[in-house]
Amino acid sequence: MLARDVMTRPVVTVGPGTPVRAAAALLGARGFTALPVVDGGAGLVGIVTEADLLRGRLRHDPRSPGSAADLDRGPAPATVGEVMTRPVVTVVPWTDLADVAARMAHDGIRSLPVVDGGELVGIVSRRDLVATLTRADAAIASEVRHRLEIAAGAGRWTVAADGGVVTLHDAFADGQRAAADRHAARMIAAAVRGVVDVRLVPGPA
Repeated sequence: MLARDVMTRPVVTVGPGTPVRAAAALLGARGFTALPVVDGGAGLVGIVTEADLLRGRLRHDPRSPGSAADLDRGPAPATVGEVMTRPVVTVVPWTDLADVAARMAHDGIRSLPVVDGGELVGIVSRRDLVATLTRADAAIASEVRHRLEIAAGAGRWTVAADGGVVTLHDAFADGQRAAADRHAARMIAAAVRGVVDVRLVPGPA
């Protein structure tokens, strides 16, 4: 699977001048962990995360021993532009999800904006990746079956899914063409959201 297969779109964004409180309210209401920040021309200029919004906003309780350190602090950041992270780590629509997951783990980030030709076209979060692992087997099998019928017509393939593992039974006999078709079928099935492995079985189910 590729980033474009699971990314969220259209993307909810904020601008550098958006108040921190408004951005925090948007994150809370939508259940997001980050928001891309765009300029007036819709160009990606940063990303603001929950951690960014918290930075410098919470002060010690007056009863706390650490409250004295807050007395000489200036005002807390007021706008997204003051706290956003930049430069932004991004991926392109055709980035493999395995690479997306590895990048998130390596960099310790939860969301990656997806850009194409400099334009923000989507965003992929850890939640999107987890959702691919929990997609219902019936939905997976149905989509694989539909895609294979488009490619080869109805009746050629019998499709079953169990725990994201798809089994394809080929009604055709062995042969050079059948082998090529099975390779193509494997590629088609593997690209479906939620598929973790594809097994080919010659002969009808």
